[in-house]
Parts: sequence; C-alpha cells; structure tokens
Amino acid sequence: MLLDINAYVGHWPFKQVKFNTCDALLNRMDHFGVDISVISNLNGIFYKNTQPANEELYNEIQSNREFQDRFIPFAVVNPIYAGWRDDFEICVDKLGMKGIRLYPKYHDYELTDSPCVELVKLARNRGLPVTFSFRMVDSRQRSWLDIEKEWDMKDIVPIVKEVPDARYILVNLTNSTQLNEEEEAILKNANIMFDTSGRSVNDFVELMKRFGEKKFAFGTHSPILDYLTGLLRIESLRDEEANEDTKILFRSGNAKRILGI
Repeated sequence: MLLDINAYVGHWPFKQVKFNTCDALLNRMDHFGVDISVISNLNGIFYKNTQPANEELYNEIQSNREFQDRFIPFAVVNPIYAGWRDDFEICVDKLGMKGIRLYPKYHDYELTDSPCVELVKLARNRGLPVTFSFRMVDSRQRSWLDIEKEWDMKDIVPIVKEVPDARYILVNLTNSTQLNEEEEAILKNANIMFDTSGRSVNDFVELMKRFGEKKFAFGTHSPILDYLTGLLRIESLRDEEANEDTKILFRSGNAKRILGI
C-alpha cells in the first residue's frame, strides 16, 4: 500500500500547476500505484479567509464516491483571522477534515504567537495532526510577491516545544537540518513525521540514523513537485539500509499511525 501524506488540489498564483484537481490527482495516483492521498487546497494559502478553500475541497470530494474513499482532507486554518475557531469546528465536525495545515509565513504570524499555540492545542485535543511545510516553492524561482525566507529544520522547534504532545506532520524538508543537542532531543521525543518530498531528504539514510525509521513517510508535495522523487527515495534504499518491513513503514505504516487510521 502507498499513502501520500503531502498533496494538494487548487492553484498557485505564481506558476502553472497541473494535476491539481481531485480527478486529475486520482488519475496520477492510479498511474503510479498510490492508494490514498492526504490533500488540502492550495487556494487557502492565498485567500484572506481560508474557509471557502476548505469548502471548495469538501464539495469537490463529495462529488464522487471514489474521491471520498481515496482522499483524506486537511483544512487550512489561519489562526489570526476573525472567526477561525468557528472555522476549525466546522471543518472538523461538519466537513469531516482529518487534520489541519498551517502557513505562518503566508498568513503572517509566528509559531509561538498565542493564536497558533491555541490552535495546535485544539487540534491535539481533537486527535488531529498538524502539518507545517518547510517550503512551498523554490525561492530561487519565486515571484517578487512571494515570501523570501524558507524554514530550516530548527525553525519548527518552538511550536513543538510549546505543545510537545501534539501530532506533527512536517513536509518538504529543505535547507539546513542542523540542530543543537536540545533541539534534536525535542524533535526526537515528539510525535512527528517527516515526508520524503523535500530537497534535504536527499541524504535519507543519514536522517534515518538521526531520527529513526518511524519518523518518515511517503509524500509527493504534488502538484508543485514531481510525483516520483518522494517514492524513489524509499524504493532506492539498499537492503542494508532498509529492509522490506522498514520500507512498508515508509510507504504507509508510519502514515497510518500519525493519521490514526
């Protein structure tokens, strides 16, 4: 089984993206043997009010029974936008969203700002994983309207330190993975999952040695990145680097655990 923990539908304002509808993504999944994808709506990153993007995603998934079977929806929530608490409750209780995605860089708040901490705690209390992306697009190709600074691994530590018992999915790992001893201990002890899509996962074996085989899961960052790199990083591992049982964890086992399915 293959379970992708990092995929999207929707549009990116600064570049053309393809395979960015449920129907197109499902065709791509079938072509490459992916059974289930965790998806959210890219539009929510850029709407001032993120809730219409969550409703768009819900309506699209409801339009086809197979979409309901093959997609796990995550809501985009902006904790500094008025009414976000109502949005959160609606997404979980009425729209059936199974997790949330936060974009502090795009929605202009800090990880340790009180609304962000409150939202992560609410997700924790409801048993929902919280996803942060280290990078959306390569800053070397960005529009002058896009954000400039990408995250290093250490930049995620403050929110994990604030809410150590939440579940975190950390995707598109990019740039420096250097941590001091305290930071490394915080991430190792937390319930976190890195996906395999990011540039810094090129040295996958070294990251496994640092964090353990239970901290990684297949992710594509589709449709922004290509669909195969995240999977090739798993399938190219030599037998002495990862046995078949470990690869099964990467393909779906670890994702199922963090998602609670």
